[in-house]
Amino acid sequence: MPGVCVIVAYRPKPGKGDDLVELVRSRVPTLRKEGLVSDRPPAIMRARDGTIIEVSEWKSREAIDAAHKNPDVLAMWEKFLRCAIAFR
Repeated sequence: MPGVCVIVAYRPKPGKGDDLVELVRSRVPTLRKEGLVSDRPPAIMRARDGTIIEVSEWKSREAIDAAHKNPDVLAMWEKFLRCAIAFR
């Protein structure tokens, strides 16, 4: 079954740029620990305006659904909400 590639753009909230970078760097390792993403390394970039772009690959659509029920993933996403505005 092919993975699901996603591209997400995060705009840091004022004063949260460093926290956001740290979170983005830990996102795929956290998801990998839960068995939800492929072994493909993420691509993380920063635009001139400070927006952080991340390209990564979920294992499957079922893995995406499972993430929405996983307490560790939900806790991570709560941290993202405090640091960034996410665009999809």
